[in-house]
Amino acid sequence: MSKIIDNRLHLSTSNIDEGTLFGVRHFDHPDLDEVALARALSALGDPVRLAIVRTLSDGGEHQVSEMQVEVSQSTLSHHFTTLRKAGVVFIRPEGTRCWHSLRPEFEQRFPGLLVTVLGLE
Repeated sequence: MSKIIDNRLHLSTSNIDEGTLFGVRHFDHPDLDEVALARALSALGDPVRLAIVRTLSDGGEHQVSEMQVEVSQSTLSHHFTTLRKAGVVFIRPEGTRCWHSLRPEFEQRFPGLLVTVLGLE
């Protein structure tokens, strides 16, 4: 499916997963019933992603600049994408900023997993 927007921009809407559409940022979050345990464990198995989850475990919303990890912005973005696709984090865009938090439903889907993984270090 394609759309012509303002006679200048040809936009294919069949493969839009995430990004910016009409100046509004949008992120797809998976239905947690479809997230496999293996995907969640894989996402939590990386030390950088584990540090991100540890920061988010206070229950609040955080911006990327608050993450205490020594990686580039593009690498950090990749880690957040992995966590989002695994159902661990929720990303809420607000203007030009994005707020990140743990998804409360993740605990319902995998009871005790985050507490256990965070307690291993």
